[in-house]
Amino acid sequence: MSQVVDFTHVSTEGLESSPVADALAGLRANEARYFKNKYDHTFAVDDAADVPEVIDRVSRILEDERGIVIAARPLQATVVEVDGIHWTHVFYESGLAINVLWTLEDGGKRAVGFKLSDGMEAPEELSGFKFARQKSKLAGTIRGSYFVIKGDYPV
Repeated sequence: MSQVVDFTHVSTEGLESSPVADALAGLRANEARYFKNKYDHTFAVDDAADVPEVIDRVSRILEDERGIVIAARPLQATVVEVDGIHWTHVFYESGLAINVLWTLEDGGKRAVGFKLSDGMEAPEELSGFKFARQKSKLAGTIRGSYFVIKGDYPV
């Protein structure tokens, strides 16, 4: 069952096993606020075990594109489709959040974004990436990076 993410009253529900649960909940709430403000979309997540196809798609893109295998356990995931863009988000126990942006129009933007929760170290599998910093009232300091997807992974 989907859980609507409330960005006014941040909750760690579903993320309790993370050593940085509060920061990860803030990061998830930050994503929810972005989608509400930009697209008037209510952001809801599912337990990762309930949406294995979502986790598998993200894992396949990471491995095929960059040989990346995320060691952390996925806790929650969601798929959002707004304004011709298919977004996939996965929130991991380590505090990592990954999103895949896939513009549905041919030749559109396609990228994988990584966000690190405040207080977590960059995982070894992402050691080759440089992370920019962004301040968030909900999430503290978010460190982010991305890469452009070259292959074809239709939704």
